Amino acid sequence: MSLTLRTISREQHLAYIQSLPSASHMQVPAWADVKAEWRSESLGWFDKSGELVGAGLVLYRQLPKIKRYLAYLPEGPVINWFAPNLTDWLEPMLAHLKNQGAFSVKMGPPVIIRRWEAGSIKQGIQNPDVKRLRDIEADFIEPRAFEVADKLRRMGWQQGEDGGAGFGDVQPRYVFQVPLANRSLEEVHKNFNQLWRRNIKKAEKAGVEVVQGGYQDLEEWQRLYEITAVRDHFRPRPLSYFQRMWTALNTEDPNRMRLYFARHEGVNLSAATMLIVGGHVWYSYGASDNIGREVRPSNAMQWRMLRDAYALGATVYDLRGISDSLDETDHLFGLIQFKVGTGGQAAEYLGEWDFPLNKLLHKALDIYMSRR
Repeated sequence: MSLTLRTISREQHLAYIQSLPSASHMQVPAWADVKAEWRSESLGWFDKSGELVGAGLVLYRQLPKIKRYLAYLPEGPVINWFAPNLTDWLEPMLAHLKNQGAFSVKMGPPVIIRRWEAGSIKQGIQNPDVKRLRDIEADFIEPRAFEVADKLRRMGWQQGEDGGAGFGDVQPRYVFQVPLANRSLEEVHKNFNQLWRRNIKKAEKAGVEVVQGGYQDLEEWQRLYEITAVRDHFRPRPLSYFQRMWTALNTEDPNRMRLYFARHEGVNLSAATMLIVGGHVWYSYGASDNIGREVRPSNAMQWRMLRDAYALGATVYDLRGISDSLDETDHLFGLIQFKVGTGGQAAEYLGEWDFPLNKLLHKALDIYMSRR
């Protein structure tokens, strides 16, 4: 199969994404508008008959002082990763990016390598010898993913350092997902652990209501999000980021991004943003106040979002990143515990991969990034 690669229009790119069951929200053309500080380009792969068979959103970040770029394809490109001739897909991409002035390429193949069921993780948490997710025997392994990793290494790609934490500017390697395909909502609810079911009931009894918000409610979102940032010691993104995200994504597709609030007696206690691409729905950002926790607003909100995802015909409700540490003293342990309670699955992706087109500049960037 001979493939050609060229720049495509946003319209072509979007039409291709819409023809698929799903793709990452970081690979839709509008994501380029969210990441306004990067230069962007839509790439298309065409087969011999001229049909578009793959697409990628590339973000270019310029190196200080010189006209050289880091080319980044977050959770992409959207191609057939299990194609036997993977080289024929990636070689023309590297040649094109080099032509565009890239000194290094970073990509995140959307390929899942292992899955663990909630039950297995729970047993692992109770076992003192288990320190990390990968100390637990996986319930599902994708053998083709190992082949992909082998091919990438042979081509000269290097596996990115994710430090296992799964946070920061790189995309999370471990995520938590609740599968919805071919399951009833009753089954999904039954799979929640006892604490989750009890908390959902508690919130209902207390009269917690979950409502959808709009653009004008992003200021209230920001209030809760900044309270969360202080509590959890992270640097919050500015309100303008969420406003830009809302405008960009919902201009592309009016149902791409949603905002939810859980309120009690007229006071918003927690909030979340939700992203939708085809059959894949993500719980993206979450926020909550320090008060009102006893009425369990977060559980009520997640249950509503999951039901809404189900009503949209989603095949997966994705709670995004988790750390792979199962150590109860780890500061992110509460997060994995909260997510495991949904009875879903932890999934490990292939992680991010780098190709140094210019070894010297690539090394310089590594040093620069490690000092920040």
